[in-house]
Amino acid sequence: MDNTGNNLVVKEVLTKASQEGLLTKVAASGLLSKAARAGVSLSNVESLLAAAGKNPDVLVLVESASPELLPLLPTIISTVPSLLPILAALVQTPPTVLIGGAGASFAAAFVIATQSPLGDSVPAEAIQTLLAAVLGLVVPAASLVGAKVLGDVTK
Repeated sequence: MDNTGNNLVVKEVLTKASQEGLLTKVAASGLLSKAARAGVSLSNVESLLAAAGKNPDVLVLVESASPELLPLLPTIISTVPSLLPILAALVQTPPTVLIGGAGASFAAAFVIATQSPLGDSVPAEAIQTLLAAVLGLVVPAASLVGAKVLGDVTK
């Protein structure tokens, strides 16, 4: 905070977004029109935010994470333009495809964990453990959360 109470991190994020032309890049990517074609509207997102706002656990989580997340915002703003094509494709993905991807990822993790396809050396086991964790936990969780959010905002 500066002497007048301005949050300097937020100011830096907004300045960086402006300098990088983030909104122009979002418009050029077609993300908003693709989202609209997929059934995502501001009223859908507003109802999702309202539902999150009614859940005190979500608000406590966001509030407690804010001090740690604020320093990351400039980095996030820098990476968003490169992620726009991926976001534009994902917003058109039916939630059932994401659910299927979660199942396929979990199955791949099971195969990696039980078959040891890379061998039995210590480095191979470490890589297999990492792959099994990512494919068995991270990807399915992200896919299922993404499917839920897409399902909610495209209703």
